[in-house]
Amino acid sequence: MTQTGAFTFVLHSHLPYARKAGMWPHGEEWVHEAIAETYLPILRALDELTADGVEWRLTIGITPILAEQLNDPDIRANFEIYAAERASWAANDIDRFDAAGDMQMADLARHEHQWYARSLSDFRDVYKGDLLGAFRRMRESGNLDIATCAATHGFLPLLSRDSSIHAQLHTGAKTSARHFGAAPTAVWLPECAYRGAQPAEELGHTIRRPGIESFLAEEGLEVFFSETHTVEGGDALGSADGAPRGPSGQARGRLIPRPWDAPREIGTTFRPYWVGDAPGEVAVLARNPRTGQQVWSATFGYPGDHWYREFHKKDTTSGMHYWRVGGRELDMGGKPLYDPTKAQERVRDHAAHYVWLVEDVLGNYAASTGKFGVISAAYDTELFGHWWFEGVDWLKEVLRGLAGSPVVELSTASAIVEQHPPDKVLSLPETSWGNNGDFSTWKNPDTEWMWPLIHGAEARMERLVSENPDAQGPRRRLLNQIARELLLLQSSDWPFLVTTLQAKEYAIERFTSHLERFTGLADIAEPGIELHEGQITFLEEIEHLDNPFPDIDYRDWADRQGQVLPPGLMTPVA
Repeated sequence: MTQTGAFTFVLHSHLPYARKAGMWPHGEEWVHEAIAETYLPILRALDELTADGVEWRLTIGITPILAEQLNDPDIRANFEIYAAERASWAANDIDRFDAAGDMQMADLARHEHQWYARSLSDFRDVYKGDLLGAFRRMRESGNLDIATCAATHGFLPLLSRDSSIHAQLHTGAKTSARHFGAAPTAVWLPECAYRGAQPAEELGHTIRRPGIESFLAEEGLEVFFSETHTVEGGDALGSADGAPRGPSGQARGRLIPRPWDAPREIGTTFRPYWVGDAPGEVAVLARNPRTGQQVWSATFGYPGDHWYREFHKKDTTSGMHYWRVGGRELDMGGKPLYDPTKAQERVRDHAAHYVWLVEDVLGNYAASTGKFGVISAAYDTELFGHWWFEGVDWLKEVLRGLAGSPVVELSTASAIVEQHPPDKVLSLPETSWGNNGDFSTWKNPDTEWMWPLIHGAEARMERLVSENPDAQGPRRRLLNQIARELLLLQSSDWPFLVTTLQAKEYAIERFTSHLERFTGLADIAEPGIELHEGQITFLEEIEHLDNPFPDIDYRDWADRQGQVLPPGLMTPVA
């Protein structure tokens, strides 16, 4: 049979910098949970597919700040404590339920105990604590395309200095290459946030700030991903029920046309497109709505099936999950007990349905257009295993099914662009996955105060680079640490957590801590101030707390703000 189209899963893996920043309910345990519930199970599933001779393909983004944490010795050691602790808690539940004569609960506790015990043994014995090394080997085999991201998931369009956009992406790409052994060619823009070229005023001149794609091209990044509405325009996802949802379950918004938006050509999610300032260099793949809805929809999405494990209800003694969804109409007190065997039956049913769906959607596109279509099915990695416990098993079976499909080319994002290159250039709107498809999830009355502080730090960083064009010794260490603090300050996670109220006070504390560290170190770095022993000790303390990006270079923040334009060539929109 003739192949009608290509398909790739695109999984975006990201957690904010949480090393040495507290544990439960916010902090480093976020990383431990994701290792146990998502990253280890995914590695295990992919290894099982390989052992079965399945020619799977997958695109997975691992943000540089997440990679640095997964590689950190302290986080590795703390994870072993975390997994052993929970295996012990589940073992205690076995004794508790046995003593109460509740055999069904005791069996569920055994299931949890075995699951955590396997997580610990796999981490120690199979992967030797080196999850990044396992992903690297899969990349080297040709099965896995590992996408990069901005270093700390900074919200690029809201950064005021081009030096910051460059440094976020350059540090990120360099970090990914160091961990995974090759320069990345795919990139997930933080929060799917994009802006094209824009005018700005700089020292009495109108300048042209390049579009985000120009920065991507400079790093050799050939493809990025966007929400459906970015390419298709308008209310592209159809119904409110079908809106993609982030890890919090918050409905993702859509692009609402604004009266000052210029008319633009509309595209389709079934094709990649060259983008704006970088035709022939940078392409965009947009999320396919139908395959996305099948997972994300609150009404018919797979994770809400009655037989899947309930995420929100936990045992009050151990925190283990012993209940299933049962039905959306049920409150937490009415949730029935989990049945792992029945849940696995639903996994197989849903995987077979999704394989059919992909074949059907691509087949219909080919039949109606006569063209070879592509599908980019993008999800947060942590959906699988963490939020949707059975999700990794579902993912494995879908990959198995699509690898054997006679009509679908199972692929990766970079391979799609290379083998089925765009033949058209699109000018994309300013957009994100947030509410209304704009930037208001990250800049709003609750977070407005953050941005002048970020912008002031950006400008100060440029001045420090200008004053120290080639610092050496302790001063170079100092300037590099200042650059680290600026990257951490710029993380989009802090305003997001404030806006969504998930961890507002925690996010504010993290933001202000990095700002204080940046400011304290920058004060020491002022011209003419020689570092004395006490200041070096202070620097060492901050280096111990915040240690990502060991090869960071503060000179990446040199001023590069736009291009001066002749009067009237590019006028700001009123």
